[in-house]
Amino acid sequence: MSTHPDDPYKLLGVKPSATDAEIKKAYRALAKKLHPDLHPGDTKNEERFKAVSAAYSLLGNAEHRRRFDAGEIDATGTEKPPRGFYRDQAAGGQANRYQSAGDFDDLGDIFSRAFGARGGMGGGAEGQRMQMRGADAQYHLEISFLDAVNGAKRSVTMPDGHSLDISIPAGIDAGKTLRLAGRGQPGFNGGPAGDALIHITVTPHPVFERVGADILLELPISLDEAVLGGTVEVPTPSGRVNLRIPPGSSSGRVMRLRGKGVAAKGRAAGDQLVTLKIMLPVSIDPDLATAIEAWRAAHPHDARKGWKGEP
Repeated sequence: MSTHPDDPYKLLGVKPSATDAEIKKAYRALAKKLHPDLHPGDTKNEERFKAVSAAYSLLGNAEHRRRFDAGEIDATGTEKPPRGFYRDQAAGGQANRYQSAGDFDDLGDIFSRAFGARGGMGGGAEGQRMQMRGADAQYHLEISFLDAVNGAKRSVTMPDGHSLDISIPAGIDAGKTLRLAGRGQPGFNGGPAGDALIHITVTPHPVFERVGADILLELPISLDEAVLGGTVEVPTPSGRVNLRIPPGSSSGRVMRLRGKGVAAKGRAAGDQLVTLKIMLPVSIDPDLATAIEAWRAAHPHDARKGWKGEP
């Protein structure tokens, strides 16, 4: 397991034994704290935010986490050489430092045995016919919350400098991997190319939160809107809509905007669940205080009657 300073477990502040739920909770807390929208112009904070997002992209995917823990990939998701291919005995002398575990004389012998070529690599008909599939290329792509919900077009730069265009499907989950067939490393001796594996990281949104196909939003409302009701504008991933607040709405009441959640191919859109939160003025003016005092004197009301917290 990695002990690099950028160890994803250390970046998220969790132990290697942490559960998936604990990793997700730690990531959400850090992402909300470090989100670039809250720290405009702070490049150091932005770099840490990206590092935390990349760490969750790795550990938030069960298969990637398993492979990292097993030492098959590093903290960036890059494949590691198979264990045992080279001897790790640095004390064995310079001549033997990179000797293979199979005691092959040189790389030509390795390929000769691997491909069955009687005259070395490509030296015989059998060796010339032997084909190998190219390696998969690993990429990490960070997208915004809204792009993950609505879908988008993005590109990544390949090692050879070429740009790889990617279609982000609507409703993609954080930690998912997109596979682009044949866009990885070229094959050997006419073999097929590997695939490009795009590991998706989704940055959290300042006000939206996703749970499955539903979008959660906490909406501040004024005291008069709570008491008298009204119509207010509410943001959704697809744009702003009007929401009617019923008279007498308390904090914690949940309003449902049907079909305004996450839609994906072959699946109906979820809903947006809006939780109301009454926000009082920063300072209570005399008119409001007088009105509330008169109301309290004429209409005694026990807000905690029947409350389960009462003994």
